[in-house]
Amino acid sequence: MENNVNYLVQMENIDKSFPGVQALKNCSFRLKEGEVHALCGENGAGKSTLMKILSGVYQKDRGRILISGIEEEIDNTAKAIELGINIIHQELQLMPHLTAADNIFLGREPRTGIVFDKEKQKKQAASVIQRLGLNLDPGRHVKELSIAQRYMVEIAKAVSYNSKVLIMDEPTSALTEDEIEDLFRLIAELKASGMGIVYISHRMDEIKRISDKVTIMRDGTYVTSSNTADISIDEIIRLMVGRTIFVSKPKCPIHPSEEIVLSAQHIHVGHRVRDASFELRKGEILGFAGLVGAGRTELARAVFGADKRDSGEIYVNGKKARIRHPHDAVKYGIGYLSEDRKIYGLALGLDVENNLALAAYHGFAGKLGFIDHKKLRKSADKLVDELKIVTPSVKQLAKNLSGGNQQKIVIGKWLLKNCDILIFDEPTRGIDIGAKNEIYKMLNNLASQGKSIIMISSEMPEVLRMSHRIMVMCEGRITGELTAEEAGQEQIMQYAAMRSESAAST
Repeated sequence: MENNVNYLVQMENIDKSFPGVQALKNCSFRLKEGEVHALCGENGAGKSTLMKILSGVYQKDRGRILISGIEEEIDNTAKAIELGINIIHQELQLMPHLTAADNIFLGREPRTGIVFDKEKQKKQAASVIQRLGLNLDPGRHVKELSIAQRYMVEIAKAVSYNSKVLIMDEPTSALTEDEIEDLFRLIAELKASGMGIVYISHRMDEIKRISDKVTIMRDGTYVTSSNTADISIDEIIRLMVGRTIFVSKPKCPIHPSEEIVLSAQHIHVGHRVRDASFELRKGEILGFAGLVGAGRTELARAVFGADKRDSGEIYVNGKKARIRHPHDAVKYGIGYLSEDRKIYGLALGLDVENNLALAAYHGFAGKLGFIDHKKLRKSADKLVDELKIVTPSVKQLAKNLSGGNQQKIVIGKWLLKNCDILIFDEPTRGIDIGAKNEIYKMLNNLASQGKSIIMISSEMPEVLRMSHRIMVMCEGRITGELTAEEAGQEQIMQYAAMRSESAAST
């Protein structure tokens, strides 16, 4: 065994329990200087929990942590930062009403004397942003930024500390290909400077490409560690899940009917959506592709009534629909899974059962308006089983579950409502490969049952494998429509980068 001082981090025999759940059992992890160390496992395997202990978010129940060979008690995030450890969480930790610069230097604002120096802060933030190669105004408010831009602010914030250890939890889940390449270049620079990087991702191709070592966890326990070059993707997956996963690309099992269940005509939402029209057929999975900022989410939110339309009409089953609010959309049988589940999809302080019932309480009410809790419990238990939600019971709080299981709860909410039209915005964001295949099968099953699905995804292989048709957007406009048979990555990218003359002049 190498001497302790060769490691930036040693975590030994770590245990951690939450109410009703033992999240970690006798876990170990080691990280060297100048190393990119991938941490792999299914949702609920304990990856994020282990790293939250290292970064001071949680405190261990048992075990020890050594930083550069010295045992430390990391009992809060301030202590972790003092030791040079920073984490970029999968779920963003930003203040939306503050600027990017404010967020980057929150709690350590530069001062001239005793006076806060806003211009100095803006210049320092701009320097960090420039180092990351981002096209981002440090003076813009976070609430005005896309999910991808917000994630990059988190990265800038962590990098600004000049950390020794940087933990990245699903950093590319909302980034474009170009942004991912920029991030990988930055990781290479940080690695060359001697920083140790923990990289948590479900994207096997990324892990093989940028990591030096991989540690695999399963069910809250340590499985093994290996040099990345010495282990195959198939072996990583087998060790992660303890079984062989079907990872080939299934075809949609049916062809949809010609019956149009949803029609959006000439939708305008400021400069974000411009004259967008499309039709959705019964039993169809309609994919929406495009670069980040293309307007896909904004169009979906306008159809669902979450954002106000400037103009345009929506028809459901051939009849004009008056949708001004999400409540209206739900009445028309439309459900929406947001790309940001914690803000728009979940009530984290409620249990699994009540989260599943959020959109369907009236279906469990008796004549006097009281909820039939026995009926609700039975339906919730059935969904937990069908979706393979890992939870000790339906009474577990949603905030105590992993990100992938939280995502499944949001999907289950709309299944319990039994909506006929389902809009899934990044349905597999932050979900491991085993859970992804379960969701793919579920979407295909829903389509075969006659449900109609709009699927927005930034992962092009996902759009190609799942869609009957693909709509491509660029700068708020629908620039292309492709059938599954004719679609390919090259054709999609051509449409995704297309700027019409009218768009350029607007």
